[in-house]
Amino acid sequence: MAIASIEKLTTQLGRLPGIGHKTAQRLAYHLLSVPKEQAAELAEAITAAREKVHPCPVCGAFTDLELCEICADPKRTEDTVCVVSDARDVLSMEKTREFHGHYHVLNGSLSPMNGIGPGALRINALLERCRSGQVREVILATNPDVEGEATAAYIAKLLKPLGITTSRIAHGIPIGGNLEYTDEVTLAKALEGRRIL
Repeated sequence: MAIASIEKLTTQLGRLPGIGHKTAQRLAYHLLSVPKEQAAELAEAITAAREKVHPCPVCGAFTDLELCEICADPKRTEDTVCVVSDARDVLSMEKTREFHGHYHVLNGSLSPMNGIGPGALRINALLERCRSGQVREVILATNPDVEGEATAAYIAKLLKPLGITTSRIAHGIPIGGNLEYTDEVTLAKALEGRRIL
């Protein structure tokens, strides 16, 4: 017996990343079991986030302010920019508490197979920032997959004539990893990125 409203809710929840049909169905039934006020608060939070949150005009990270907190922070180093593929990556980098510069969100990676070329990304905005004269180093922190590597190589090639130091985050074996279970590509990257002790 299918109830149209529950099916519609399940379908919408199933569109979220990482949510399969069974999980979406479980969430739908859970939402029906919570107090009506709690369900309304969730709906209101989703609507408010969609209305108030927007990309920062400088870096492209999400904010509900005129500038994101990082771009507005005068204590951040202005001459170093970390380039990431997605706004979520800014949060991951910030968790390390090791980077004190600014960010630039590309909104994706180059993927010709999926029709994503340089014009679909915020690469021109990055080049404009770099031509301003304030940026001395660009750290490319795109994902270590085919698209991320291609994007990093493409950006590095564009930045070379500007005389800006361009670096790539290291790839390799995670802390607690075991060589026996590490794939060849990861091991090769770990060897390539080795450093003197």
